[in-house]
Amino acid sequence: MQAEIITIGDEILIGQILDSNSKFIATELNKIGVSVYQITSVQDDKEHILATLKNAQSNVDIVILTGGLGPTKDDITKLTLAEYFNDTLKLNNNVVEHIKAMFAKINYPFTEVNKNQGLVPSLCTPLFNTVGTAPGMWFETNKKVVISLPGVPFEMKTLMSLSVLPKIKETFNLPYILHKTILTYGMGESMVAARIEDWEDNLPKFIKLAYLPSFGNVRLRLSAKGTNKEVLESAIKNEVEKLSVIISDIIVGFDEGETIEVVIGELLKEKNKTLAIAESCTGGSICKRITAIPGASNYFIGGVIAYNSSIKINELGVDKQLIDEFSVVSSQVAEAMAQGIQQKYQTNYAIATTGNAGPTTDDTDTSVGTVFIAIATASGVYSEEFFFGKPREKVIERATNKALEMIRKEILKN
Repeated sequence: MQAEIITIGDEILIGQILDSNSKFIATELNKIGVSVYQITSVQDDKEHILATLKNAQSNVDIVILTGGLGPTKDDITKLTLAEYFNDTLKLNNNVVEHIKAMFAKINYPFTEVNKNQGLVPSLCTPLFNTVGTAPGMWFETNKKVVISLPGVPFEMKTLMSLSVLPKIKETFNLPYILHKTILTYGMGESMVAARIEDWEDNLPKFIKLAYLPSFGNVRLRLSAKGTNKEVLESAIKNEVEKLSVIISDIIVGFDEGETIEVVIGELLKEKNKTLAIAESCTGGSICKRITAIPGASNYFIGGVIAYNSSIKINELGVDKQLIDEFSVVSSQVAEAMAQGIQQKYQTNYAIATTGNAGPTTDDTDTSVGTVFIAIATASGVYSEEFFFGKPREKVIERATNKALEMIRKEILKN
């Protein structure tokens, strides 16, 4: 069972907004056993929409369109769909009354333009929009389905959850699609691939492996598709167990939600330990990752962005002579920062970063891309030097990932 997602709107094609709708729709379809064949973005142009829709229907069983259902003249999806299905628009009184009631609650005038949102192609099944004014539309033709949804994300999500997904499951006999993601840290994609080559070559034919690399970590996604859920679950579990033996030293967690910052938080809570962070070149990136996890206040005490030398000296107690002798980008300063934030907030662990993210070397002679990361514990402090290259964004992300990797390993030692 395959689907195509078509997002409609010039605002997507000129980069004014991000297409978050496709990500949500694809994720939800996958959960119920529908594979996404293609995602396409098109202009607010009738001929473009018609051609794309015709092509999509020739390839897939389900086509889902989002956007172009508003009350203004530039919203042309409804009229275009009526033309595509050789249909006419018909006023749906239930939709009209719903819009009137919504507007009455907020004391908003109801106009003829708003009434026109109640016009839907007569061949479609309207999908009632409980949180907006534009109804969704469901068309069936030649055992294929075309679904049109509003482009407003919360309206689209509501219609997907309450109407579209249940109706797809009722209409089609769907397979199972299962995924398992293994998060690894500290080894590049090619090195990981070399270590697991024999295991990968012997995967069952119905299980596919995908490498999803980013700076400092590689996610390995196993995907299985079939009609027997128990068989798929057992096979994936068996393969994950085999893989865990081969690369246990670099596996951090499993599945999309179990990121390294989640794992660090669980470890700190389990051991009843606390953490503080002092950042220079990473500019708060590590703190942002840690505090993005709900409940982080249970173990994360606080952080300081010591970007300027005066903050390193006045807030973290770094000796000015240390900076003058070794420069701010040095192991000595990184370690002093880590000890300073640890003592300031009385924590069990501390992380500190200092380096040159670029594009210039500022007032040091250290090469752009050089970063020192320090870890302070109850028994002492240590640091490591890294060279993360260019550009600036890469340096910051790789330094952040490496710092998280280092603190996780340190917590696991005790």
